[in-house]
Amino acid sequence: MTPFMEDGKGADLARRRVLRDGLAGAALLAGSGILTSLSGCSAPPPASSGMQLLRADDQLFFAALYPVVLGGSLAQEPVQRSRQLEQAVRSLDQYLSRISPVMQQQLMQLLDLVHMSATRGPLTGVWGTWSSATDEQIQGYLQRWKNSSMQLLRMGYSLLMQLMVMAWYLVPSSWPAAGYPGPPFQEQLITTPNHY
Repeated sequence: MTPFMEDGKGADLARRRVLRDGLAGAALLAGSGILTSLSGCSAPPPASSGMQLLRADDQLFFAALYPVVLGGSLAQEPVQRSRQLEQAVRSLDQYLSRISPVMQQQLMQLLDLVHMSATRGPLTGVWGTWSSATDEQIQGYLQRWKNSSMQLLRMGYSLLMQLMVMAWYLVPSSWPAAGYPGPPFQEQLITTPNHY
C-alpha cells in the first residue's frame, strides 16, 4: 500500500469523485426532465413516417453520426452512400423497435438530451442543428463523450456506438467491407435425416 493510501486520503478522494459524478449525472437527468416537461415535450412525438420508433430529429441525428462513425465503410459514390445511410437508419429503427420498452425509453431520453438546444450545446459542443454539423464537430462530440469524466456520458457514447454498429452490420451492403460473405445457403444448414 502506498503512503498516500495508508492515511485514507486517497480512498476519501475516490469516494468524493464517485459522489460528485453521481450527483452531477442525477442533476443532469433531473434538469433535462424538467426542461422537457416545461418545453411541452413531455409527450414524445410519434415516430416519423415509415419508421417504427425513430422520430424525424432522431433520423437527422443518426444520419449525421453514421458517416463519422463508419468512415471508409460507406461507399464514396454519393447516390450509393445516401442509400447506405438511409438503410443504416432504417435498420437501426427496426433493431430499436425490438429492444425492451425500458431500453427504448432510456434511449429516447438520451436522444432528447442531444436534441434540445438548451442541453445539446453544453453537452455535445454542437450548438447548431445536427444536419448542419460538420464532421469535425461530430467527431469532437463523440470524443467528448468517450473521454468524459462523467460516467453517464461515457455510457451514452458506448450505447450509441454499439447500437449504430450492430444495426449497420444487419444491412447486407455492409458485409463486403467487413469481409463477411453472407449467411450460408439453406442447404448447408440442413443435415440429412438419419432415420434411426
